[in-house]
Amino acid sequence: MADDPGQEEHQYLWEHFRFNADQRLRAFNFFVVFSVLADGAVFTAIEKHAQGGVFALMGAFLCLLALTFFLIDRRSQNLLRLSVPGLKAYEQKFPRHSRLFALEQSRAPTVVRYTVAFGMLFAAQFAFGLGIAAYGAKVLLR
Repeated sequence: MADDPGQEEHQYLWEHFRFNADQRLRAFNFFVVFSVLADGAVFTAIEKHAQGGVFALMGAFLCLLALTFFLIDRRSQNLLRLSVPGLKAYEQKFPRHSRLFALEQSRAPTVVRYTVAFGMLFAAQFAFGLGIAAYGAKVLLR
């Protein structure tokens, strides 16, 4: 560890932030891979004229997949937020133009964020799952 307690604190906060940011992106990458595989399975089931129960289960799985990764992403966001106040306090000794956490908060539009983009994709996958499940239920009830 560093001799300077301020530097030690900064290192601790930065490592926490970096680790959780990396984990968030890795989790999203897994979501993309799982979604592509699951969506591909749905299209294969359509091509093979699978029974309604298969579609109902696949749709439920897609909804569960989207919901699970949405919750994982929310947890990652909360963990990231824990270190931001400390990093902002540390960067107060830097010139104003080098205070990245403060600048990001003051300049970034609320729509142009990973959180919004990820949320849109989670919602789209969830809606696709609901549609597939509804189709399966409709076929079953004929």
